[in-house]
Amino acid sequence: MGSKKLRRVGLSQELCDRLNRHQIVTCQDFLCLSPLELMKMTGLSYGGVHELLCMVSRACAPQMQTAYGMKMRTSASLSPAFLATTLSALDEALHGGVACGSLTEITGPPGCGKTQFCIMMSILATLPTNMGGLEGAVVYIDTESAFSAERLVEIAESRFPRYFNTEEKLLLTSSKVHLYRELSCDEVLRRIDSLEEEIISKGVKLVIIDSVASVVRKEFDTQLQGNMRERNKFLAREAASLKYLAEEFSIPV
Repeated sequence: MGSKKLRRVGLSQELCDRLNRHQIVTCQDFLCLSPLELMKMTGLSYGGVHELLCMVSRACAPQMQTAYGMKMRTSASLSPAFLATTLSALDEALHGGVACGSLTEITGPPGCGKTQFCIMMSILATLPTNMGGLEGAVVYIDTESAFSAERLVEIAESRFPRYFNTEEKLLLTSSKVHLYRELSCDEVLRRIDSLEEEIISKGVKLVIIDSVASVVRKEFDTQLQGNMRERNKFLAREAASLKYLAEEFSIPV
């Protein structure tokens, strides 16, 4: 993905530092420049710059894989296959819970509890593995300003009173939920594009967007000519990026 940092694709630290002085930090930044511009910034010959362009391009491009290879990779993964919801009927219907490595959409009429469910899943993802959690951080993208830290604490204390019996544990869980308020389609896409590095650096085990429909409804009037095409284009790009993150890091999204 274009948001991958250049230091992760095999470039020397000296070269990364030189590019960083020109605000060239990600693969996308690098690939948007012409060979001549890169020659000036790096001091390399045309041949050297061409080799770098090929290296960075290979690091960004999706790798070809077979269906068998995908199956074997999933089977060999040490990551849990599901994040249980702790709601027995729902976990039974989902054959274990929310699947890791794939996208899950929560739908329903307004006020039915979708945000409450997302907040509860945030708590579950931070729990230790011996309690059915993923023992990691959470990225929560809030497009409706509906997230409530107070509600998160209430749910944690209500669902797991024995575990959350000290303020220290509540603070630890709260600090693992990284909230981002993105109120437009462009902001949402920019945030998603930056998540790859954040997932690695913060140990993110769950990504939530609450909600996808909110920004789409605000920005795209389907009655206007051309809006339906742009709407579908946005949703397709968003879904592709999220699917990549889910599969690449074997986390539920």
